[in-house]
Amino acid sequence: MSEWNPESYLQFQKQRTQPAIDLANRIRECNPKTVADIGCGPGNSTAILKSVFPHAEICGIDNSETMLSKARAAHSDISFQFGSADNLTGHYDLLFSNACLQWLPAHETLIPKLMSNLKENGTFAVQIPMSQQELLFQIIREVAEESEWDFSEVHFVQNDGLSPDKYHEILSSCASNFDMWETAYYHIMPSHLSLIEWVRSTRLRPYLDALNSEEQTEFENRILQKVQKAYPVTKHGEVIFKFNRFFFTARK
Repeated sequence: MSEWNPESYLQFQKQRTQPAIDLANRIRECNPKTVADIGCGPGNSTAILKSVFPHAEICGIDNSETMLSKARAAHSDISFQFGSADNLTGHYDLLFSNACLQWLPAHETLIPKLMSNLKENGTFAVQIPMSQQELLFQIIREVAEESEWDFSEVHFVQNDGLSPDKYHEILSSCASNFDMWETAYYHIMPSHLSLIEWVRSTRLRPYLDALNSEEQTEFENRILQKVQKAYPVTKHGEVIFKFNRFFFTARK
């Protein structure tokens, strides 16, 4: 799969960062000395952590060198390193993960493993997009399954979360206490095309990588046609994009 595109990802920086702000505000009282931001991307979530915990030793971790380069250029006062949630080493007072874990499989073993990377009484704070619920992502799947598109040879990485009941089961086995909640964000988008731009650097990446430029255009246009029918335009000419996100905080 192609490298992440930081510029495309940050086109909606405000919307993508708000869940990280909300999650960080939820854990202000934990007062960590050491923090790892897992899947830090271009550093927008790591910068939030730096503002909330200015005296902590904070490290952003990501497995995309392109994203890390963007993060280092934008936030020279923060440490960033190459790595992934499934091979994390060291022990921290706070592990933070904003819209990352959905890209990794086997949460039944991944989450307990990450909990073991916490120091005693450490906190694990997570946000996972519930994209499988959203109409836009259902449309993408529908178009991808149409006969003219052959994605049988494409390797699709994990990009979905589990059910809240399943996370309750996992956390009950590895955390001393935890909280779970879900928030619906209503993003006001300027047009239907902006919904395509929202997913171009994330959910659409493996599909687009398998197509030539002409096919990419046709594939996106087919999705856009369905999006235009599914999402009404407000009287102000905008489109409301509802997006649910699942959160949990867990104490070791």
